[in-house]
Amino acid sequence: MATGWKVNITPAERVGRILLGLLGAVGGILLLAVSPTILTETLELLLVLAGVDLVATGATGHCPLYQKLGYLQRSLRRTWWPTSPGSTRTVEG
Repeated sequence: MATGWKVNITPAERVGRILLGLLGAVGGILLLAVSPTILTETLELLLVLAGVDLVATGATGHCPLYQKLGYLQRSLRRTWWPTSPGSTRTVEG
């Protein structure tokens, strides 16, 4: 299991990922039932897997791709810097 996972997805994005992921996974499963060719089955399976990934990242609040890219949404950033010797302050933004 990976250590050091931090939440890097905002609550609104988490909800969106879960809803969109459920929609994709369920839609892909339903489409798999009527797939006429191997190509469409493959694409529908990829849709299911993408949906599961969105649900998982939304549920955990951690996106490994965001972490690899070094991306952190503005509302989740906290910057510390000294304003005078011996003091610090927190700024969001």
